[in-house]
Amino acid sequence: MATVLAIETSCDETAVAIVKNRKVCSSIVASQILVHQQYGGVVPEVASRQHLETINEAIAQALEQAQLDWGKIDAIAATCAPGLVGALLVGLTAAKTLAMVHNKPFLGVHHLEGHIYATYLSEPSLNPPFLSLLVSGGHTSLIYVKGCGIYETLGQTRDDAAGEAFDKVARLLKLGYPGGPVIDKLAQQGNPQAFALPEGKVSLPGGGFHRYDASFSGLKTAVLRLVQQLEKDGGQVPVADVAASFQETVARSLTKRAIACALDYGLDTIAIGGGVAANSGLRKNLQAAAVKHNLRVLFPPLKFCTDNAAMIGCAAAEHLSCGHTSPLTLGVESRLALTQVMKLYHPVE
Repeated sequence: MATVLAIETSCDETAVAIVKNRKVCSSIVASQILVHQQYGGVVPEVASRQHLETINEAIAQALEQAQLDWGKIDAIAATCAPGLVGALLVGLTAAKTLAMVHNKPFLGVHHLEGHIYATYLSEPSLNPPFLSLLVSGGHTSLIYVKGCGIYETLGQTRDDAAGEAFDKVARLLKLGYPGGPVIDKLAQQGNPQAFALPEGKVSLPGGGFHRYDASFSGLKTAVLRLVQQLEKDGGQVPVADVAASFQETVARSLTKRAIACALDYGLDTIAIGGGVAANSGLRKNLQAAAVKHNLRVLFPPLKFCTDNAAMIGCAAAEHLSCGHTSPLTLGVESRLALTQVMKLYHPVE
């Protein structure tokens, strides 16, 4: 069983974890939310500097929490794509340096593959094939997981990612950053049926709609117009009802597409990953629909929904078991399709 020390710095969390196959030995996450709140979103330069200040201490804490020394570590891994280039470079450089100093194999990991493997941490029996619904601030995709590193994208958002839509609507409602948690909390006090909002179907040339693709830009605009109309009418905006209606629309839209996709492809398991996987509305909708269609739906523990290094370590351990390692010349990429994961590794001889 491989023991991997993994580093995740793709955005605004400095995370280090030690994972033994699918068991988490330690997980350290230093969040930068308070730093970026004053700007209303993540500032790339600020994020990079914060990673530089935090990374060494996070590595030391991960080793201490796991009660392991370098002799017990089999490989070093780091997120290399996609993400903020400056932020990624901090984690990747640290991982490469540790790999060289301690003479360990090095693995670069795709951030979205990490989110897929987050579910493995709580469901050790999970194995492909299955459908993954990835929903985060930067990505919303339906992925057919066929094997380690073997993925097919079946559906995706055509504009805003789900998490991005949450942040923009939260800003519109003057709720602050990050938007997902605050809208979720406020929605508990509101009526999800108060306002009818569009789900955002994606039109196809010649008529009809794409069965699995989603669109949230129109939904965001509909919320803006609703708020403007309510303010124009002179009444107080029922923020909780607007938040609940918006969240219900997003959850219903994602649920419909995920269930239809799983049934069409004969997959009996849907694994959810990404920050929006923590959303209570999505969890409620998907679990109810899964029961109706005799499907299994799996969510990671809440602490592994948002960015963390344990999921990166789990993905790296799986690749290592398949004989995959990365060259020390590997660079970072701000964009890289999940279907191109295998370009990060040496070919297996």
